[in-house]
Amino acid sequence: MKKILSIAVIMAMASATVTMAAPSGTFRQAHELGFGDKSSLDPIAKGRVFQITEKIMNRLVRPGLDGKPTADLATSWSANADATVWTMKLRSGVTFHDGSSFDSADVVYSLSRVLDPELGSPARSAVKMVKSVEAVDDLTVRITLDTPFADMPLQLMDYRLRMLPEGSGDTIATTGIGTGPFKVEKFDASGTTILVANNDYWEGAPGVARMEIIGIPDGQARLQALLGGQLDMERGITAQQRVMLDSSAKFDIQVIPSGNWRGLVFRTDVEPFSDARVRKALRLAADRQELIDLVLGGGGVIACDTPVEPNDQYRADISCAQDIAGAKKLLADAGFPNGLSVDVHVATLEPTWPTLAVAYQAQAAKAGITVNVVQKPSDGYWSEVWMKKDVSATRWNERPADQALHEIYLSTAKWNESYYKDDAFDNLLATARRELDFNKRKALYVKAQNHLWETAGTLIPYHVTKLVGVSKRVKNLDNVKNDAVRWHMISVN
Repeated sequence: MKKILSIAVIMAMASATVTMAAPSGTFRQAHELGFGDKSSLDPIAKGRVFQITEKIMNRLVRPGLDGKPTADLATSWSANADATVWTMKLRSGVTFHDGSSFDSADVVYSLSRVLDPELGSPARSAVKMVKSVEAVDDLTVRITLDTPFADMPLQLMDYRLRMLPEGSGDTIATTGIGTGPFKVEKFDASGTTILVANNDYWEGAPGVARMEIIGIPDGQARLQALLGGQLDMERGITAQQRVMLDSSAKFDIQVIPSGNWRGLVFRTDVEPFSDARVRKALRLAADRQELIDLVLGGGGVIACDTPVEPNDQYRADISCAQDIAGAKKLLADAGFPNGLSVDVHVATLEPTWPTLAVAYQAQAAKAGITVNVVQKPSDGYWSEVWMKKDVSATRWNERPADQALHEIYLSTAKWNESYYKDDAFDNLLATARRELDFNKRKALYVKAQNHLWETAGTLIPYHVTKLVGVSKRVKNLDNVKNDAVRWHMISVN
């Protein structure tokens, strides 16, 4: 009888283990529909919906939980002596959602799409130094650069550099076929996109059977959806909204220091912002610590107009206290002794933008700068307002220093939002990439950031400490930055 009972217990435990391991339940998240009808599942397109692509596609290299490069579809990498040739060893046994095998031909194809100038991908600036990508064998790829670059693995962590099936470029925008833990069942950018578990995922079957990614442009509406139980997570919680979640037993708050930033961008190709003195005056008028306190409730780190995150090895140490007298003098020298008036365009797709603009409005007034806050629709903000209006609110997710500086400020960069063109700055970046000595390379990146402090057209007051609101029914959500989350680990009660 004891033997029979033991067998029964073992069988029950085995059955329970299988049941626990099988994907179950639905996880719900929103996206902002910031690209409107141009929203896409093509990871290198301007309108890519990263809240979806991050769950359905893999990179060669991803950030680990400590933020350092770690294996994804590449299991290892090495470089030659001058870091001009990189060899990537690929993971075997990986399949795409359509059943085809992942191999080196897919890597060559995926990276070649990014590098193709005809496609005009904003992600091209991240890997523009790549001269060629070759398949050595089915599971080995050789990447040859046109310049020495010791930090190549950092570039390959770019959240857009996802691996696609060879030849899928014409259909990927709607099919979203990748190797990730979830597969696209239905893509509806303005409604609800449905993802289902990829039970053959190389890291193991996901804990969740289904994900719903819902288009909700307005930040306050996303909060209400979270409070009402229609969402399980919102990664854009403000300090003011946190109070509502803290008072409820239904939610947890994740506090995640990040290199993400919010700010105001002034187009340097139009007057009066074409004058570097005007641009610096606008930035000197900001009291950054006060903006952190008013907008973020203290949850941020002063940025001094550098996009390089606080814990990056190349971060410059810059002092940027508010200087009203200095701002007035620069304006007077530029021909504006009585100040000037600017229209700042914002939208509620980023909940903190209106608060940031109004707080800056009060600060800038002390320097004789009249700020008119113009509210614009959230739907289509990125395609209709950003890089179109003379002054607009902006935001960026963190990137390694080299990538951030190239992608946001290089004269030829696709997403050079301030239309900043400076030969001296471009030369500093080019020299830094070729420098193999770490200390000398760091000095060049620091010099480039100091150059931006004097000449840039972007007010970056702070780096954000992100607040993520999570339903207590969600388990195993990594308390890390967005692009390092292991989405397949999530489960729901």
